[in-house]
Amino acid sequence: MKIAFVAMSGVRVQDEDLLREGLTLPGFVERSEVIASLPSLGLLTLAGLTPSHHQRSYYEVKEFQNIGFLSNQYDLVVISSFTAQIFEAYDLAMTCRSHGMKVIMGGLHVSVQPHEAMEYCDAICIGEGELQWQNILRDCENDQLQKVYDASEQEFHLCDAPMPAYELLDPQLYNRITVQTSRGCPHSCEFCAGSILLTSKYKQKPAERILAEIDKICELWERPFIEFADDNSFVNKKFWRDLLPEVKKRNIRWFTEADIAVGSDEEFLELLFESGCKELLIGLESPVIAGLEGIELRNNWKLKQIESYKENILRIQQKGIRVNACFIIGLDSHDESIFDAVYDFCDECNVYDVQVTLPTPFPGTALYKRLKKSGRLLEDKAWHKCTLFDLLFEPKNFTKEGLRQGFRELVKRLYSKQFTNKRRQHFNQQWKLAKVD
Repeated sequence: MKIAFVAMSGVRVQDEDLLREGLTLPGFVERSEVIASLPSLGLLTLAGLTPSHHQRSYYEVKEFQNIGFLSNQYDLVVISSFTAQIFEAYDLAMTCRSHGMKVIMGGLHVSVQPHEAMEYCDAICIGEGELQWQNILRDCENDQLQKVYDASEQEFHLCDAPMPAYELLDPQLYNRITVQTSRGCPHSCEFCAGSILLTSKYKQKPAERILAEIDKICELWERPFIEFADDNSFVNKKFWRDLLPEVKKRNIRWFTEADIAVGSDEEFLELLFESGCKELLIGLESPVIAGLEGIELRNNWKLKQIESYKENILRIQQKGIRVNACFIIGLDSHDESIFDAVYDFCDECNVYDVQVTLPTPFPGTALYKRLKKSGRLLEDKAWHKCTLFDLLFEPKNFTKEGLRQGFRELVKRLYSKQFTNKRRQHFNQQWKLAKVD
């Protein structure tokens, strides 16, 4: 069969005022451009599981729309989409079907909204796609494609993880390449739409498979920048203590997501830096106690860590590792003081990068269920606005326009050229002083 794997890439902010401001704010645009340029690891993984007698092609959606289905007749089109792009994905699926191609869709959104997705494609895959992929291929070859392939009651073991088909990518089109080292996260935050929606437990990929993927990437890219696509990489520190010396030998640069506890272990930070870690994205959520109470479904771990936020950020950055501090603006315990609190925190800590978002009720999350039950959703199923920057609910301690406008003003302050340069220059100076000491 001829199979096209199509990624719904790109970042779409619906707030026109914020979008206009973003065009002039380098710090705001940088991370968006990085996210938009990351290939779909889920699709590459399925492509890696595909037997060699099939012809495989990987496309970003714009490329596919421009040349893919116009010049090629595929037997199967595989589409993966985030929530914000799902309506475009549905349109693409219908267009492909009108050209006589079979379409299967999967990913987080499809897994939590299966009945919706079924209306637009020939088949859907629920849960971890690796578990059903061979069944899908077999049925498609035999013209017996089922409507639903459900892996939600099964667990995929990462010791069986295939090599993603990195060779399908054009090295010139991607400034970062993704490798997954784990799935799941022990914190279970109310708002999280990560891999915890696909797996019931935290699981680690074996070190030899991670290193093999890095080696494959190094064959295709010269000294690549790798993003470890994990929700929380360092849950198992012992595993990483053994892995990092091997990563160091590969001479790569890399980035990942972690929690603030990583800053409490200076020896571990040294291993991270020596292995090529350049930046850590850390979900702080709120710089003040207000907002952290109840944000996690199992415990108040982040609330218990807040006293260590500033000290741990200082340790991380003094080791030469940049911190991308992430905050959610407009949580139920927040009021208008949160705008200055976030700005002042970033000013005092001089975080190299900062990311601010609005609370976003992604489908399948506890936040979505709570807001819907209480009647606070402004628009239900307005998936195109699940961008992290568009307001979708009635806030508690703000007016809707007050939260929107305060968020826009905070974005302008945080990402101004002057403030961005100030924070980054301080990082460079502190690291140089730390090296001298």
